[in-house]
Amino acid sequence: MDRSQYLTVSELTKYLKMKFDRDPYLHTVYLTGELSNFRLRQRHQYFSLKDDNAVIDAVMFEHQFRKIKFTPEQGMKVCVVGHVSLYEKSGRYQIYIDQMEPDGLGSLYLAFEQLKKKLSAEGLFNLPKKRIPMFPKRIAVVTSIDGAVIRDINTTVRRRYPIAQVVLYPTVVQGDKAAADIARQINRANERGDFDTLIIGRGGGSLEDLWPFNEEIVARAIANSKIPVISSVGHETDTTIADLVADQRAATPTAAAELATPVKLSDVLMTIRDNQNRLFNTMKTQISFDRQQLNKQLQSYIFQQPTRLYENYAQKVDQLTQQLNQSAQNRMRDARVNVERLGAKLMNYSPLHRVQQQSQLVAQLQKQLVSATVANQNERKQQVTSLIKQLDSLSPLKIMSRGYTYVTSDEKVVNHAQQLTVGQNVQLHFDDGDVQAEIKKIKEH
Repeated sequence: MDRSQYLTVSELTKYLKMKFDRDPYLHTVYLTGELSNFRLRQRHQYFSLKDDNAVIDAVMFEHQFRKIKFTPEQGMKVCVVGHVSLYEKSGRYQIYIDQMEPDGLGSLYLAFEQLKKKLSAEGLFNLPKKRIPMFPKRIAVVTSIDGAVIRDINTTVRRRYPIAQVVLYPTVVQGDKAAADIARQINRANERGDFDTLIIGRGGGSLEDLWPFNEEIVARAIANSKIPVISSVGHETDTTIADLVADQRAATPTAAAELATPVKLSDVLMTIRDNQNRLFNTMKTQISFDRQQLNKQLQSYIFQQPTRLYENYAQKVDQLTQQLNQSAQNRMRDARVNVERLGAKLMNYSPLHRVQQQSQLVAQLQKQLVSATVANQNERKQQVTSLIKQLDSLSPLKIMSRGYTYVTSDEKVVNHAQQLTVGQNVQLHFDDGDVQAEIKKIKEH
């Protein structure tokens, strides 16, 4: 097998890519189809274009995608211009898009409707409108330095209200950088903070010419403005996003200047003089009426005898003073009684009082103890005396004094005759002495 006849996948892919790149019919391709697999990415966009019978991969790089004015959406029909080539890594052919527009609608009109729908959903068009001051001191104008807009505004302001100062914030009003510059100048005027009214605008033109005033950055700068904004963009038939967000819309720059100023300075001065006269007459009438009322009040008895104003109050003060003194005395009396009651109650719980009570109890108990002791001694004495008498009556000596004796042998009392023997020596004890005797004879009963 001759391997030199075989191509690698990379070689075949490069050959096919070269064929695509050299084909003049694929250098510029005009294609229409429906967006499929579209998901908005940060940089490059990858999606597909399809119709009822076929699908082709598509790529739109960041620098090309930034140029389109509308936001592509899944399922949207579009017309694109680009070139077809082959992506070597996957081997799939795809269209590299340079331009894209919606099929059937202009891209600017579609972008206008998309932004209008978005800001309306946020409520940006329904914000409370700020009132345009009737007598402005300073008016800021954001427009081109060379156009007729600033000349028309200056002419109208000088004619109608020359004391107002017009300050121009020059800006680019057409091109890719215009929207950012317009928003920056609106913010600059607000940062200064001493303007009464802000006018933005430019002359007429196509939708492309007026497009910077349809950008979201300008709409949000107008909505965030603290200064009332008058929008004058294009002609009366032109309507921009800036017109919808502004506090007032004017058909022309001249109309914007008229909205920002009074009718005429002479008319204003005449109105001021009329108001001064009416105010003077009204004040004069009011002062005359107030003077009559003052005289009437001065004639009243209150001012004739002013002491009557406070007689009743003085009497009431005396009554209240007496009530206050009586109440204070009652409170003091009640407090004193309460203090005495609490003092007595405190004495009952005082240790000294308890000691005194216990001392009295001890003294009483001592007296009872002494009395009981004396009584007990007397009773014992009587008992001893009685026992002595009983003992004396039972004493052998008492019996012996009546002629009785008792016998002992070896210092032991002999109670029976059988305890003795003949010839035994015994002692006879008498009342008045003892006798030594010898047993001669024993006779038992």
